Amino acid sequence: MAYLKPPWFTAKIFNKVAMATGVSGCETLTVTRRSGAHQQIPVITVDVGGTKYLVSTRGESQWVKNVRATPTVILTTQVGAVPYLSAEVPVDQREPVLAAYRSKAGKTVEGYFRKLPNPADHPVFTLTPA
Repeated sequence: MAYLKPPWFTAKIFNKVAMATGVSGCETLTVTRRSGAHQQIPVITVDVGGTKYLVSTRGESQWVKNVRATPTVILTTQVGAVPYLSAEVPVDQREPVLAAYRSKAGKTVEGYFRKLPNPADHPVFTLTPA
């Protein structure tokens, strides 16, 4: 599966600022690594038909692998932290979620979808409050 590695500035500086400020509707996703350590990533979730979804715009990232291994995640906003149970969405059911996500996230994510145009390249997870 494809993966678009973020540039150094994004990974080391911008992501921290996005998580601290919630810029552009960012939430902080906390996942558990196989080692038991936690990884935090800024994400933008989208609601479609009353269900909350998590989308990986960069493809098969490390957080995606961690979520598959340990599906309980935490989303933190300025309001607080909420635990969720995630489940991966089959490729043939991703298109409406990806369309809603692209509409919400805007131009920020268009380059990722040009480089990875196949819905199979963008893991999508449903989030159910735990």
